Amino acid sequence: MTLFEELKARGLVAQTTDEEKIKKLLDNEKITFYTGFDPTADSLHIGHFLQLVAMSHLQRAGHRPIAILGGGTAMVGDPTGRTDMRKMMTKETIASNIERFKNQMSHFVDFSGGKALMINNADWLHNLNYIDFLRDIGVHFSVNRMLSFECFKSRMERGLAFLEFNYMLTQSYHFYRMFIDHNCVMELGGDDQWANILGGIELIRKKTTKDAYGMTFTLLTTSDGKKMGKTQGGAVWLDPEKTSPYDFFQYWRNVEDSSVVKLLKMLTFLPLEEIKQYESLEGSELNKAKEVLAFEMTKLVHGEGEAQKALDATHSLFGTGDATENMPSTSIAQSDFIDGKITVLDILVKSKLAPSRGEARRLVAQGGISINDEKVESISAEFIPSDFEKSFIVRKGKKVYHRITLE
Repeated sequence: MTLFEELKARGLVAQTTDEEKIKKLLDNEKITFYTGFDPTADSLHIGHFLQLVAMSHLQRAGHRPIAILGGGTAMVGDPTGRTDMRKMMTKETIASNIERFKNQMSHFVDFSGGKALMINNADWLHNLNYIDFLRDIGVHFSVNRMLSFECFKSRMERGLAFLEFNYMLTQSYHFYRMFIDHNCVMELGGDDQWANILGGIELIRKKTTKDAYGMTFTLLTTSDGKKMGKTQGGAVWLDPEKTSPYDFFQYWRNVEDSSVVKLLKMLTFLPLEEIKQYESLEGSELNKAKEVLAFEMTKLVHGEGEAQKALDATHSLFGTGDATENMPSTSIAQSDFIDGKITVLDILVKSKLAPSRGEARRLVAQGGISINDEKVESISAEFIPSDFEKSFIVRKGKKVYHRITLE
């Protein structure tokens, strides 16, 4: 299987500007390509991880990546996918975020010996002469065409700042600079970056009469179309201080059943032949595939040692180890059952995880209660005595665990 065929088989490829030419470049030549990262936070998150996986696939095949750190473009702010303008950051904050990005990226991309480059676009964007930039670059952009792109069109009713309107020009310009300075012929990005990628390709063609190429990869979304990588507490970060390795493991352990195989293909480097064995699994059997996904993801981001710790802790919490013996627990009696059933609200009150049925109802309604790693969706959920014959672990929020036993 060629590199391009594998990228397609893993579901990574969303759009290409010239599929046949890109396939030939990736399968038969060694090219330089780039992906951009705007340092809008002090850690990379799951969305960035997908970009790093794509970069790593290409690097392993012999291509040279350039990671563009948006010290300049972050000063402008990408309007893509936004309903309002991004909060403006100081140069100091951006510089601090960039240093954190550099450390995290080195775990996924090999920058030694010129095998990859890491470049801050502030090196040239901060020193641009505005009039010269408008005359040299701005003249090649049609306002009418820019307004036809969804990233601008969706913002017209709510308001689009002139600052944001310049983002496409600055991103296109750094593709042009990469093309001139490093013979970089292709840009990779999330599918939401399609318009910005096209802007750079068209600028290169107009300025040099030569061709450059773009390829976008599939965005991580849930079954209802929402971006993945969000929890009740916020984003799923790659920094262990912001999302602990255990919480990171649990996020992937709890993904939707319908997403498990897709995520194994897109986010891990497990052979496709190995992943194929999980495609026929259903129901509780899918928990094995979820565990593999969680282990592989945690190993990639935090190392095998942390992945094993998270796996061991998970097994312990759910009855296959000794940690449950020391877990806070409550014993319920047959008399606590009404018509052979006990409600989740009664369990929360009896175990003192909630001070009242009203608070218990709020916790369940807000998605804050899980039982045996499955979120409780209804305040009317009921359980029968046989449900307590094995492990019955209640989790409130992220970190509060409680074992329920039957007398």
